[in-house]
Amino acid sequence: MTHREKLGFIEAYAADKGCRILKDEPLRLHTSVRTGGSCDLMVFAPDSETAARVYFKCKDTELYSMILGNGSNVLFTDKGFRGAVIVPEDPPGSIKCDGERITASAGVKLSTVCKAALDNGLTGLEFAYGIPGTVGGAVYMNAGAYGGEIKGIVESVRAVLPSGKVKDFTADGLMLGYRTSRFAHSGEVITSAVFRLESGDRDQISAKMEELIKRRHDRQPLEYPSFGSAFKRPEGTYAGLVIEQSGLKGAAVGRAQISPKHANFIINLGGATSSDIIELIELTKRTVKEKTGYTLEPEVRLIPSEPVK
Repeated sequence: MTHREKLGFIEAYAADKGCRILKDEPLRLHTSVRTGGSCDLMVFAPDSETAARVYFKCKDTELYSMILGNGSNVLFTDKGFRGAVIVPEDPPGSIKCDGERITASAGVKLSTVCKAALDNGLTGLEFAYGIPGTVGGAVYMNAGAYGGEIKGIVESVRAVLPSGKVKDFTADGLMLGYRTSRFAHSGEVITSAVFRLESGDRDQISAKMEELIKRRHDRQPLEYPSFGSAFKRPEGTYAGLVIEQSGLKGAAVGRAQISPKHANFIINLGGATSSDIIELIELTKRTVKEKTGYTLEPEVRLIPSEPVK
C-alpha cells in the first residue's frame, strides 16, 4: 500500500472502532511546549485499549504511529509526524477506588487520580499532584517529584502486547528505574494501572498537595509553555545546578529560553519553534560538558517526523 492508502485504511479502521479523527492536525495544540508541525492523522480513541488496538493495526499496516498522552514530555519536529498519532480519551468513570487501591486507565490525567485519592482519604500520591501527564505516561517514565515516584505506589499494570494479548504485570516485572520502565523498549501498550495507597487524613493530604503546588508555582516558570524538567538528574548533582553553574540561565535560541527562574526548564516565550528548542538543548549539553564535565541527558523525548531507518 502507498502511504495515502495506509492512512485511508487506518482512518476507516479507527472510525469503525468509534474513534474521532482529525487530518493535518497541528501538534503544537497537543503538547505542553506548544511547538511542532502537523500530523497526517490524529486519532482520538474512546479508551486506552482501543488506542492500543489502533496502534497495533498501524504496526501491521506498516504505518508510522505513536500513542500520545498529555503531550508534556515530547518534542515533535517542525516537520510534524508523517503517520498516525493516537490519543486515548478515557471517560471520567475510568477511575475506580477499592479500599486502599485505585485503578485508573492510562489516558486519565495523573492530577485527576490525585484528586480521587484525596476524595477517598488515601495518601501516597501527593507528590504527583501537579505533574502534567497521564497515568500511562507516568508509568512509562516512572514519573517522580519531591522525593516520591510511581515505583513506590504502583501495584500492577495492564498492557496490550504486540500479539494482541492483554497481560497484567506485577510491580516486580515493570523494570521501573529513573525515568524509565519496561514499556520504553518492550513495544507493549499500557492500558491501566493499580496504585496501592494508604488511608490518611483528608485535611493533611489536601494541605500537602497545596504545599507542593505552591512550591511549584514559586520555583518553576509555570506561566510559560514548557516540558517540565528538560534534563534528567546527573548522578551526584542536579541538572538545574550545573546548567546555572555553566552560565546558561536565561540563555536563548530564537524564542526558546532556559528559564531565568529555574535552569532545568526550557520555556517557549511565544512563537518558539522545535528547531529553536533542539538547538538550545544541544547548546546546553555541549556547554555543561565543557564547563563542568557532566553529561546531560534530555528527559524530553524527541519524536522524528518519519521512522528512523
